[in-house]
Amino acid sequence: MRLTLKPAGVDHGIVFVRVDAPEFARRVPALVEKVTTTQLGTTLANSAGVSVATVEHLLAALFGMGIDNVVVELDGPEVPILDGSSAPFIEMIEMAGMRALGAPRRMLEVLEPVEVRLGDKVARLEPFDGFELDVAVEFTSRAIGRQRVVFDCTPESFAKDLGAARTFGFLHQVEAMQAQGLALGGSLENAVVIDGDAVVNQEGLRFADEFVRHKALDAVGDLALAGAPIQGRYVAERAGHEMNVALVRALLANSNAWRWSFATLPVELLPAAGA
Repeated sequence: MRLTLKPAGVDHGIVFVRVDAPEFARRVPALVEKVTTTQLGTTLANSAGVSVATVEHLLAALFGMGIDNVVVELDGPEVPILDGSSAPFIEMIEMAGMRALGAPRRMLEVLEPVEVRLGDKVARLEPFDGFELDVAVEFTSRAIGRQRVVFDCTPESFAKDLGAARTFGFLHQVEAMQAQGLALGGSLENAVVIDGDAVVNQEGLRFADEFVRHKALDAVGDLALAGAPIQGRYVAERAGHEMNVALVRALLANSNAWRWSFATLPVELLPAAGA
């Protein structure tokens, strides 16, 4: 499978293009109304039924690095998982380079709190001058336990402190899903795998709190589905893709909770970059 990032102009947004699909059905905008499922990742589809799966790590890399406008060409139905983090995509972006476009950057400014809950899971957006993440996870496995990260998300901090955090799963869950024909590409090469209270990967963790950092990374990717950078604070307890998508939908549905604002110039990719 091949993925290519190409520059795009002002207000183009992030659009996936399935080059293996008929020309009339190739475009899949990275917008929350295109989400069809959040099982094993976030999947988008257009009205013709052409889909793109596992978009969150690439979207996190793009929005985390401050890129608003890009064409993502794919010759298959899923964004490559690579190492299970955003790091390979960040490397692509840094190699290609970025430039500011000649127009103000449109941002989605949170004006009042918006929250979604599901049992003990909570996700909330609050007003904030910037973009901050306050994320907590809790698992019975002693390999994770309870972890929390509060993170001022800038392109520099994202690349340094979040981008390399890998997705994770439990060995018994992976085996059960693969028995059902799901997650067939899952391996120690693209995920942190936990068996009981131990990390199976011989190389160990990239960060002591890699698990919660990856949840924060996923949130950046899912929040990108709002269609513009968010000015606000994201607060989450035990949340995942399902909660994040519900939160974006709740925010956009409440016209009193947000407004468009304009800041620095939007950014596009320079030459095409591929993987």
